Amino acid sequence: MLTRMTDDDWATVLRVFSASCSRRGPKGRNDRRFLEALHYFTVHNITWRALPSCFGNWNSVWKRF
Repeated sequence: MLTRMTDDDWATVLRVFSASCSRRGPKGRNDRRFLEALHYFTVHNITWRALPSCFGNWNSVWKRF
């Protein structure tokens, strides 16, 4: 997929956001898939409902956003 994060990209994300761990609520299930969904959403300028199912339920992604 054109918008998939490389392992190097993901390592950078982990370094940048390591200090911002959530202190409330349950931990997100798959942070990488969530960020890829957001990237896909913005690059392709689609509605939340048009988000491909490979990113999970569109409504769950939207609520987490």
